[in-house]
Amino acid sequence: MQWKLDKDRAICPQICEQVCLRIALGEFAPGEKLLSVREVAVAAGVNPNTVQHSFEILEEKGILYSQRGSGWYAAEDISLAKDTLKKMIEEKTKAYFESMNALGLSVEETKKYVKNW
Repeated sequence: MQWKLDKDRAICPQICEQVCLRIALGEFAPGEKLLSVREVAVAAGVNPNTVQHSFEILEEKGILYSQRGSGWYAAEDISLAKDTLKKMIEEKTKAYFESMNALGLSVEETKKYVKNW
């Protein structure tokens, strides 16, 4: 699992986003065991406590579950991961269009740039 973390953003939300994305896209099957907190921390180059906290947030949202002494697993129902991914996409798209609007571009002009990209 490759980790692309932006050093200009908080790490915990990024880990949550990437795990959620991987579940929503089927990289982790429902009920599949994830790497250990320590393994993810090493792979991502972050503190294990940050990974633990990220996993706990995802557990609160119903995207992951833990089994004491066994590890972390993707939830059986991946619809929550898919819904969360959809919300992330919508938020990022809205932010992009708002930033383009701040530069003076209309929605239609921005769509032309996106289409030609």
